[in-house]
Amino acid sequence: MVECPRCHAVNNDTSRFCGNCAAPLGPSGPEAASLTKTLESPLRVLKPGTLIAGKYRIIEEIGHGGMGIVYRAEDIKLKRDVGLKFLPPLLADSVELRERFLIEAQAAASLSHPNICVIYEVGEDEDRSFIAMEYVEGETLRDKVRKGTLKSEEALAFATQIAAGLAEAHHKGIIHRDIKSANIMITAKGQAKVMDFGLAKLHGGSSLTKSRTTLGTVAYMSPEQARGEDLDARTDLWSLGVVFYEMLTGQLPFKGDHDQTVIHAILHREPTPPSKIQAGLPSGLDDIVRRALAKNATERYQTMEDLREDLEAVAEGLKPLKAKRRTKRTILGLNPAFLLQGALAVLLILFGLNVGGFRDRVFGRKALAEPAIKLAVLPLRNLTGDPAQEFMSDGVTEELTALLGRLNPQSLRLIGRTTVMRYKKGEIPLDQIGRELGVNYILEGSMQREANRIRVSADLIHVGDQTQIWSDTFEQELSGILAVQSQLARSVAKALAVKLLPAEEARLASVRTVNPEAYEAYLKGYSLWRTMKPADLDAAQRFFDQALEKDPSYAPAFAGLAWVWMSRQQREFVPPLEAVPKAKAAALQAVALDDNSPVAHEALAGVLSWGEWDWAGAEPEWKRALELDPNSANAHAYYAHFLAIRGRADEGLRHSELAIKLDPMNALYHGLHAVFLQYLRRYDDVLAAARTALSLQPDLPYALGVFQNVYIIKGMREEQLADQRLRIARDPERLAAFERGLAEAGYEGAQRGIADVLAARYEKGQYGSADGIAHRYLDAGDKDRAIDWLYKAYETHDSSLAYLGNPLWDPLRSDPRFQALLRRIGLPLDVKK
Repeated sequence: MVECPRCHAVNNDTSRFCGNCAAPLGPSGPEAASLTKTLESPLRVLKPGTLIAGKYRIIEEIGHGGMGIVYRAEDIKLKRDVGLKFLPPLLADSVELRERFLIEAQAAASLSHPNICVIYEVGEDEDRSFIAMEYVEGETLRDKVRKGTLKSEEALAFATQIAAGLAEAHHKGIIHRDIKSANIMITAKGQAKVMDFGLAKLHGGSSLTKSRTTLGTVAYMSPEQARGEDLDARTDLWSLGVVFYEMLTGQLPFKGDHDQTVIHAILHREPTPPSKIQAGLPSGLDDIVRRALAKNATERYQTMEDLREDLEAVAEGLKPLKAKRRTKRTILGLNPAFLLQGALAVLLILFGLNVGGFRDRVFGRKALAEPAIKLAVLPLRNLTGDPAQEFMSDGVTEELTALLGRLNPQSLRLIGRTTVMRYKKGEIPLDQIGRELGVNYILEGSMQREANRIRVSADLIHVGDQTQIWSDTFEQELSGILAVQSQLARSVAKALAVKLLPAEEARLASVRTVNPEAYEAYLKGYSLWRTMKPADLDAAQRFFDQALEKDPSYAPAFAGLAWVWMSRQQREFVPPLEAVPKAKAAALQAVALDDNSPVAHEALAGVLSWGEWDWAGAEPEWKRALELDPNSANAHAYYAHFLAIRGRADEGLRHSELAIKLDPMNALYHGLHAVFLQYLRRYDDVLAAARTALSLQPDLPYALGVFQNVYIIKGMREEQLADQRLRIARDPERLAAFERGLAEAGYEGAQRGIADVLAARYEKGQYGSADGIAHRYLDAGDKDRAIDWLYKAYETHDSSLAYLGNPLWDPLRSDPRFQALLRRIGLPLDVKK
């Protein structure tokens, strides 16, 4: 690093000129002093009366800085005073500095704002470039502060004006990068003017910092600027924070005898709060300064508008609304292109589904008002320092969401788990999350576990004005975690003025303690089973069993076991005749132990529906589950399928749509919705829902399968063949039979080839879906063999037979054997078309 002989700023070894004052960099000591003298000696080369470009007459020199000499001149044509800025003559032949000089003009000339010095033109005179600008009469803010500390109302007024000017520049994609009190002029009327965009950088334009030269005056540099990193608009927010601190206290927040000392302070030390230096400052100013000077740019104010709003609030005697707001953490280790694709996918989903009225707002339409308060519980931050404890913070988040969702569903609606988990490690501000989800309030917080004690802190934020309306911390032994959740839920309800339903009031008042080891094992199992992967289901079962070893009366663990076995059946990992009895026994035990558990009733409803085809017994369980937790997206999604299976798809539509509304980023619910819509024969909507699901989870079986169904139903054979070829590409035997059959007998031959391969495997005891083999024979035009295989599926109690009302099976609808099968299963004999 090289120290500048004039201003002592630190520069890279490769720099030829100081990035702060433009002095040539060279040796120190006497030689440096001589160099500085040589640099400065020829500055005053334009005498009063000198005519520039035939239209500007020099009046006097009014200053010189790192990027040039400034004169006051008269525009003899327009009869007005102007400021003329030239490069120092000694440096005028530097291509780099001339380019930077012209970039300043290019940037600033596009700006028109009362708090920014206006650029009139860029010109040339005797091979020297100049900028003609507004002549601002007054004094620099630095000189004004040196006369004495400003009154707080005066500092607030100036800072607000500066923020307004910079907001305009940022809106045009321009970063100043050298905000300091010496670059702010204050007119006699008290108007602040941002001067000298000499270090401005156009977004997407040329940058003169490829060598990582440290630009800007050291004391005002942001941490990222001092490190020589790429900059964005938040560097100006930091620098304005320094200027504001200077106005309030009369001193700089980061000081030192050398630039290196100052830079170290910027990077590693927190400044003394202004109120500790200057007595009598309005409440809230410390918070504003602290937020503006956050070393991590993601924790700083994110826009000048945000800072300006807080400054105006304090000026009006109000509390700053955004200074206390925490931004979300940065996403680490992810490819930016991947993040962009994910963001676009999320926007498409929000737009397509009109989540939270998103599409209506885009087009300026007003969404229908909903009476319910809408709340999102963001994932609790894990403060244990142990990533292995994420299951605990995630589990508590989900349990808290479910608990809050039951308090009074007519008044309070919760956003589901999968959607909010997408915001877990992002840096998305809370107001943006609120807009995307269409919620009124956000509950965010943290969880910390030490041995068998747990501490949960939470803040309730009103999205509209970013006001923190409630905050508290709860600490208990882990055995009292349910009491912590109960206290927290009760406090949130009180803060939101939500009246508790009598049943929920009683439930909150009668929470029991839990065995810490059982609770921990349960949460671990719960975090695993929903992946529906064989290894994860096996691990989940072990954890649920461990929970029951510690507490044989722990109902949630029995409900978890029921879902494990139903998942195995659903994914064809084990035969239904093995899975269903175990799932039912676990579900019944869960309900017996806790009749008020919505999860237990939902598990039992699922087993009775798809495991036993006990439709009469299942419906009361579905209704009980939804009565206990009307905000359960999962229960609404599967109850919609139950109603479609029972021939009541019109009735089920609102439940399927509500599941998505409750958890809009959940791929599973979009996939289930695609399956459901087949019953309504809305095939374009089926494909749209499937594409949405695949944008969220590219390998989701539900979504992949509906494409095949729609292609078959609509007779889109070319599309079906292309899709099928991709689906079986990793199965050489099936692919060979497909291609051989296609060559010999066309489409039907290809389907029969695949069906024969699958049938042979099934007869050899390789477990698979008889229902799927029936699909292939039906598509091959062999209705008799298709029905034969459907009866084989019935013998094994294949849960897929519940969906024989799907239009895919319409070609068999009038066959007496098919009608008999429908009667055995208890399905409607006819379907609406």
